[in-house]
Amino acid sequence: MTSRRPALRCRIGALLVVAATVATACGSKSPREFTGYRREPAPLVGDLALPDLSNPGSDLSFVAEQDHLLVVYFGYTNCPDFCPTTLSDLRLATRRMDEGAAARIDVAMVTVDPQRDIEILPDYITSFFDNGHALGTNDASLLATAAAPFGASYNVDQAGDGTVDVAHTTSLYVIDDTGHLALTWQFGVSIDDLAADLTQLLDSSST
Repeated sequence: MTSRRPALRCRIGALLVVAATVATACGSKSPREFTGYRREPAPLVGDLALPDLSNPGSDLSFVAEQDHLLVVYFGYTNCPDFCPTTLSDLRLATRRMDEGAAARIDVAMVTVDPQRDIEILPDYITSFFDNGHALGTNDASLLATAAAPFGASYNVDQAGDGTVDVAHTTSLYVIDDTGHLALTWQFGVSIDDLAADLTQLLDSSST
């Protein structure tokens, strides 16, 4: 009589392989979803540049250094709430990151109120980030051209009594080393989510 034990062992072995595969699939972690949102296709901003007030006589292109990220914010120094809050949260986010990763984050602030900010923006941004870049121009067309692909908007009105009213987009943008807009964060994103998104972007660029 022919023994059926080998076939039985084969079936058991196959079942064990299937069970292990299912267990692995069930135990695997899904990729974390970014808190910031991506635009498809990602806008190319690396061919644009603005005067770098932190380094007089030079321009800064909207592209990160190799293996770095460049975080960009459009605002103004007299902003009472959105601008200082956003920059403070970004600073705290980098402090919660691994030191090596944080060193790969560069920051630039573009003034939408150049008439009042050109002289003082370098000191303003470096009060948040020691190596922060202050970007600004009195060329309204150049500023508008730079802001457009980000989706950043702004408006500066001066009343008869000299009061200046500024409205601007409060989003925060991050650019990769190919010059593409990688993520956009809306105002109010948590510090932990900022840190996690930046770390994840850096990790993905290193693989």
